[in-house]
Amino acid sequence: MSITYEGTLKKVSRAAFGTASVMLMILSLGLIFYGVFNLLFTLLTSWHEGRDALLLAISYVVIAIAVFDVAKYFMEEEVIQSRVKVSPLEARLSLTKFITTIIIAVFIEGLVSVFEVSREHIQQIFYPIGLLVTATIVVLSLAVYQRISVDTENQESRAVIRSK
Repeated sequence: MSITYEGTLKKVSRAAFGTASVMLMILSLGLIFYGVFNLLFTLLTSWHEGRDALLLAISYVVIAIAVFDVAKYFMEEEVIQSRVKVSPLEARLSLTKFITTIIIAVFIEGLVSVFEVSREHIQQIFYPIGLLVTATIVVLSLAVYQRISVDTENQESRAVIRSK
């Protein structure tokens, strides 16, 4: 029975990713519950403060969903599958799904921040604008990545067909 360094390292890595993923999932669910309970408490004590609490609850839920999706991604990619991607297509689809979730979270957070800031602190509008610009740049970068990846996959497919 030979235990290799590489095999042990792989098991430790899977355990670390698994533990971190479960913790992130639990924390993201806690953030959702906190946002909802904070909203309910605020509405019960002051209906006037409800709008701000609602926007804050939306922010919490959006961030929690993004964190949960990151945890799910790590669980699927590093713990369950724990292997090198079989094809560039599979890797591209997985990365695209992951980045899309992050983009959506950043866009929603930017929009919520615009509503929060524009009402009382317009001088702080640059932060939400920065979020929206950053999300737009990431979308454009993802589009470029998709285009290059698809072109490369198509060239590889044609090369395989010609070699047969």
